[in-house]
Amino acid sequence: MKHITVAAIQMAFSPSRDENLKTITDYIHQAKAKGAQIILPSELLEGHYFCREEKEEFFAQARPLDNHPTVCHFQTLAAELNVVIPVSLFEKAGPAYYNSVVIIDADGQVLGVYRKSHIPDGPGYEEKFYFRPGDTGFKVWQTKYGVIGVGICWDQWFPECARAMTLLGADVLLYPTAIGSEPHDPGLDTKDPWQRVMIGHAVANIIPVVAANRIGNEGGQVFYGSSFIADIRGDKVAELDRHQSGIITATFDLEQIQTTRAAFGFFRDRRTDLYQILLSGDGASGR
Repeated sequence: MKHITVAAIQMAFSPSRDENLKTITDYIHQAKAKGAQIILPSELLEGHYFCREEKEEFFAQARPLDNHPTVCHFQTLAAELNVVIPVSLFEKAGPAYYNSVVIIDADGQVLGVYRKSHIPDGPGYEEKFYFRPGDTGFKVWQTKYGVIGVGICWDQWFPECARAMTLLGADVLLYPTAIGSEPHDPGLDTKDPWQRVMIGHAVANIIPVVAANRIGNEGGQVFYGSSFIADIRGDKVAELDRHQSGIITATFDLEQIQTTRAAFGFFRDRRTDLYQILLSGDGASGR
């Protein structure tokens, strides 16, 4: 049997990068002590979720990934603790800006970068002002402990993203995120649909899913936490509430998951010859 133990971190963020990195580092130590091998912080972990509004001054927060001080910090930590850490950052690449995640393996080496594919645009989530759509495509990485696929926040709502990463060989899907209240509609609470769509990915692809959200009030936008880990049945095996800071962990048998996936037949019975319609924006190619 081959087991993998994953963890998610949930916390409130301050405007101070150094303070946030210290808190995340403390939680990574705690997760390691509980046996975690792959530890997921939430989206844009250096500070507040600045995409709440369109302000030119926030572009100054972006940095190239080469010799990025936050990446270097977590490289050292990953090597020290022998853990895998996906690190979500505001990336500057020449004149372009991306919402990116850097995958750091348990020896501290950078395995690669994924740039967020789906970029939201709406009240409180003005990401199209800041980020280009990612150009990396969906990716997976062979880490020391298993193959991981990582999508970023809005990516988690799209079944195509989860299916693509599973087809590429992912053993587990990880989603760092920042989601909460909707400033234009105080009565709208997306917490349950947010969890359900990812639970659907877990069931449809027979794959564990890990979601790490933030909590706290940032300028009137309240992030609802509710980070969770779902198993291949879609059962939430670990969950934090809307206000808790902390970590959750879960352990999965990867060999058993592969056997169950084969037995269910979801991938055996796929009809790729009928899916051309998915390549059109309005379904016209299938009419």
